[in-house]
Amino acid sequence: MRLPNTAHTSRPWRIHELAGDFRLEDVWALPTPGRADEFPILVEGFASADPAKTPSRSARALWSARWKLGGLLGLDDPGSGLGSRVATLRERLPDDLRAAPGPEFENLPFTSLYLTEDEFAAEIANRTMHGVLHLGWVPEGTGGYRGQMAVYVRPNGFLGNAYMAAIKPFRHLVVYPQMLRGIERRWQER
Repeated sequence: MRLPNTAHTSRPWRIHELAGDFRLEDVWALPTPGRADEFPILVEGFASADPAKTPSRSARALWSARWKLGGLLGLDDPGSGLGSRVATLRERLPDDLRAAPGPEFENLPFTSLYLTEDEFAAEIANRTMHGVLHLGWVPEGTGGYRGQMAVYVRPNGFLGNAYMAAIKPFRHLVVYPQMLRGIERRWQER
């Protein structure tokens, strides 16, 4: 379920120290009810996810189209990402977070920034934008917890702003709903 930005900004997440020059694009509640100690399971699920294997044909088609278009337009060329076009946010990390990197992503071009007992962040950059995926483990009023996902973006000029505007309806109508169903299914199967 989509949440108001305040569901994220009102929490004392460490990401606020690091991404002040990024725009908070989306905040979602994740269908992952659990115990206090289950956050690492959620993080590992994200790091090992493969969008090319999602059961949703429409989501697979969108991912495939994105990678093909990115290849044709050079959006994901090595010189357009982290460490070349933009500096990694790892350079901004305080020592305690620098010493706590998260898992490596198996199938997506994200780089982990940090992992704490209730917070995880990873970044991605290409010719259109520099983005941050943030996961948090939020207490529910019933004594349980659930995941919360936030997406931060710093578009790269006109191209980046146009790209983010163009993909917004696809993110909200296809990608996120399908992703949430997949997360829920994997969470229940664990």
